[in-house]
Amino acid sequence: MFYHLSKRVLQYNACHELYKYEQRTLLKNQWPNFAYIAVLRLVHQETVMNVFDRRAKLLQKTRASNLDNVELYDYLKDEVGYRLTDRIFDIKRSFHKVIDLGCGRGSASKNVLSDCVENLIMCDMSESMLEKAVLPEESVKVSKIVVDEEDLPFEENSMDMVMSNLSLHWVNNLPGTFAQVLKCLKNDGVFLGSVFGGDTLFELRASLQLAETERAGGISPHISPFTDVRDIGGLLNQAGFTMLTIDCDEIIVKYPSMFELMWDLKGMAENNCTWARSHHLRKEVMIAASAIYKEMYGTDEHIPATFQILYFVAWKPDPSQPKPAKRGSATHSLDSLGEIITGKEKVP
Repeated sequence: MFYHLSKRVLQYNACHELYKYEQRTLLKNQWPNFAYIAVLRLVHQETVMNVFDRRAKLLQKTRASNLDNVELYDYLKDEVGYRLTDRIFDIKRSFHKVIDLGCGRGSASKNVLSDCVENLIMCDMSESMLEKAVLPEESVKVSKIVVDEEDLPFEENSMDMVMSNLSLHWVNNLPGTFAQVLKCLKNDGVFLGSVFGGDTLFELRASLQLAETERAGGISPHISPFTDVRDIGGLLNQAGFTMLTIDCDEIIVKYPSMFELMWDLKGMAENNCTWARSHHLRKEVMIAASAIYKEMYGTDEHIPATFQILYFVAWKPDPSQPKPAKRGSATHSLDSLGEIITGKEKVP
């Protein structure tokens, strides 16, 4: 076992070194050997972590879309979708072709206005979820396509904006998806998105871990891993995006108990789909977790559930975009900022 683990580590390190060599080659040589570079990229792609069972997620989304009262579970994604699309109005521009990647039931698309968007392409991996998606106002031209977020079928330099609302946290190869989004965007196109942050459902995660440690003598990954602010910024930069804007928000929802929270997560199709997940959670563990949750975080009336939301805006590079001034080109020191504001010192 130790031999196989060491072999895996050595393989990963070798692939990582080959990938770094590829990047240095691209910088040093304007016309590299593209066949050799393709081989290096193929080797690097084999190290992509396969964390999520995408087929299980498709089944979860399909089952959730077929619920009789599916609209009752849209409250969180509707709120985040409204806050996400509100950022479109901050961009003083009209977008001809826009993709809503992982649209779900249209929590973001339904807030799109014709003043900003002319043609909207709604995409989701679940056909039944896509069929029941709420449409925006009639003046916006809408088309629906079944698309896997890990394999985008769009042409290069064909879209003005891509947005995604609470969908990308289930993608295995997130750097690959970012690279595909960058490829399909036109120059100076914008990528607008929201994902769950690392502190999402920390109360539920801690309660289940404590209860399972006590009752079963170990823990299983019942809450899927989420990304961090620094990770999102680094991955977007690595993909080639520029002028990044990332901000964080927290939404706290109160539930009567842990069981209502878990029921709503299932209705949102946000239940766990990692390959390492446990397919069975014992009744005594759930009862113990509910008691721990209420004792540590709740009151007699309710328990809180924290959803950390990361919003990002990223742009595809273009020569027309503003660029930072050259180092050493400043004409004033920050020490004189107060005098400039009060008018004692004038700026040329």
